Amino acid sequence: MKSLSHSSIVLTKRSISTALIALLVCLASLTRAADQSGLQLNQKDDGDDVIVRGRLGGLIFGFEADPHGTEGLLCEAVLNPDGTVSARVETFSQDTGRIIRVLTKSESQDDFIALGVAGSVGLVEHEQVVDLFHVRRTFATINPLANNMINGRWTPPINRNLIVNQVKPALDGSPNVAVYALSVSTNVNPVVFSSNLADNTFGPVIDITDPDFTQEAPPVIAFDPIGNQAILGHDKPSPFILPPVIGFVDLATGSFVKRNGLGLGVINGIAVDSEDGVLCTDTSFDSAVQFYNLSDFTGIRVFLPGHDPQTTTASGGDNEFDPINKLFLVAQAFSDGQLNNGSSIHVFDLTGNLVESIDGLNFQGGDNVFPVHITLNPSTRTGFVNGPDLTTAIQSFNY
Repeated sequence: MKSLSHSSIVLTKRSISTALIALLVCLASLTRAADQSGLQLNQKDDGDDVIVRGRLGGLIFGFEADPHGTEGLLCEAVLNPDGTVSARVETFSQDTGRIIRVLTKSESQDDFIALGVAGSVGLVEHEQVVDLFHVRRTFATINPLANNMINGRWTPPINRNLIVNQVKPALDGSPNVAVYALSVSTNVNPVVFSSNLADNTFGPVIDITDPDFTQEAPPVIAFDPIGNQAILGHDKPSPFILPPVIGFVDLATGSFVKRNGLGLGVINGIAVDSEDGVLCTDTSFDSAVQFYNLSDFTGIRVFLPGHDPQTTTASGGDNEFDPINKLFLVAQAFSDGQLNNGSSIHVFDLTGNLVESIDGLNFQGGDNVFPVHITLNPSTRTGFVNGPDLTTAIQSFNY
């Protein structure tokens, strides 16, 4: 049987959409807090780290840091005793964790989801519950994020049978992104396309038809803006543990190339250094990180600390790239593979050398609404990740 460490990816940024209310009912113990500006105080702890919670202290539905600024974006939601949901879109200070402003709110059955920040442009999805089986999805932009104001629309060229699942920024300072949208119908293929968030413009919508990428959980994706390609990482659909597969989608022509990857099991994280042509992935079953040269797809595999061929507890999760300092960061839920040892983020250079391990974090297990996610500000060498209480807070770290 395959490793289950990737199972949380089923609940990625979009697949929870129509199940949100049911999820909140299950978590009804998180009661509503009053919406007062002084209620939630986010302060630095005894070290340099910051803990960020939403204004209501609710479940966090996506978060991102502006890699070129001083603010971050998050969405939260709290179930009320009367069955309604208090949902908010908020900005926060990367330095102090303080909530700067509530940009919009809802007191109905709706929710908001933070999809990303690219070129200092924030992107948020509004999911309006029309009835039990009908959710209307619209998208808004905050340009720039530091203005703390929703001031634009984003209108992706997809119909209601497709749900935006991942939005990956170019990391070159532009508002360009690659988008993966999955199907809520068995008769519709998932698609990828490019977009400029600031201009609300889009490249061609490209169907993904290869069965290696349309079965089981959706692939994780990276955006290579120099090659103008989306890179998809997925496990080989099989009842056996096999090396993963990696797909390269030309975002202009739609051409698709598939390669067999290194490692074993599910690709939990993927990131790319477009400038130097280096792709980094991490795989679940062997608790390894892979580094590929995009020009000829040669690569190496290195093991995460605590690797043990008898267990997968040392496997990595999200994988992000710092384009200024040329570093890949990999989240490891269980430091050294030990279940009671906290969580770590491991920092690698472009050739696969382990530069440092950031220990003492906590994003283990729990009923995460979204999978563990790292977001970075390379200019200050700081980042944010889920925790310490998993669903209602994020924590900063320095590297």
